[in-house]
Amino acid sequence: MSEQDNIEFHHVSVLLDECLEGLAIKPDGVYIDGTLGGAGHSSHILEKLGKGGLLIGIDQDGDALAVASERLSKVQTEGAFKTVRANFSEMDAVCEELGIDGVDGILLDIGVSSYQFDTEDRGFSYRFDAKLDMRMDRRNDFTAYDIVNKYSEKEIADVIFRYGEEKWAKRIASFIVEERRKAPVETTFQLVEIIKKAIPAAARRDGHPAKRTFQALRIEVNRELDVLAEAIEKAIKLLKPQGRLCIITFHSLEEKLVKQLFKEAERPCTCPPDFPVCVCGKKSLGKTVTSKPILPTENECIVNPRSKSAKLRIFERK
Repeated sequence: MSEQDNIEFHHVSVLLDECLEGLAIKPDGVYIDGTLGGAGHSSHILEKLGKGGLLIGIDQDGDALAVASERLSKVQTEGAFKTVRANFSEMDAVCEELGIDGVDGILLDIGVSSYQFDTEDRGFSYRFDAKLDMRMDRRNDFTAYDIVNKYSEKEIADVIFRYGEEKWAKRIASFIVEERRKAPVETTFQLVEIIKKAIPAAARRDGHPAKRTFQALRIEVNRELDVLAEAIEKAIKLLKPQGRLCIITFHSLEEKLVKQLFKEAERPCTCPPDFPVCVCGKKSLGKTVTSKPILPTENECIVNPRSKSAKLRIFERK
């Protein structure tokens, strides 16, 4: 089941206990939640902070930020918090602005917040009829409408196949282009109907037929994988010694990227295996704490079905 099939549960903090343990929170530490959302994880991090402790909550969605700030202001704690409107890939600039040169822990819960999915006019969900938007940050001009109506047929097919892992990508792209010749494809329900026509009825067994295409468009609109790669590099550099980076992913593309970048940070040497000593000069930045990703318990999957596809990986700085 995809994250889009579980939107009604998205407000529940996924892998909460595992994240809190993984961050190894110190009462006087500085922590970043780079995907603040509704402050589900952050409210519990803030609870554990004491005098001198600071939580920095980052989110690019102004509406979500307002909701999260209100929730955090009600947490009983001696710790302080600051909320900043930015993309989590800008966390280094955020810290510089705040005069912080290192942090003790960073949490990234990758994906779309429940607020975004459940706000009908955002265009993230195929449950609601809305304009094709899908921007996590509404300050950007580029939307899902631009992909559907302005990309070439090949470009649309490539996006849907690469980011949605949709085997019917070429056929869906063909149907989209055929439909937009008559008139622009402007709404989510219009797109859903096109996808339903493109995918043979016998092949529509794996959840909603539009879920992979909607995921792909969302990733392309928000440059999610590029942003994640950029953020991981910056996050590891921001960590103090023994600082922890916890990342929750929900689909295989994200998970593979996190695994790969953690491995590169742990063993960055590019020298041929037969070299007796390292000459490239690249030093390990730390270690991957999780040899395999941490998965939700059976009980959590029952209580919160959205968590079924969640995977947590943890990196510790040297």
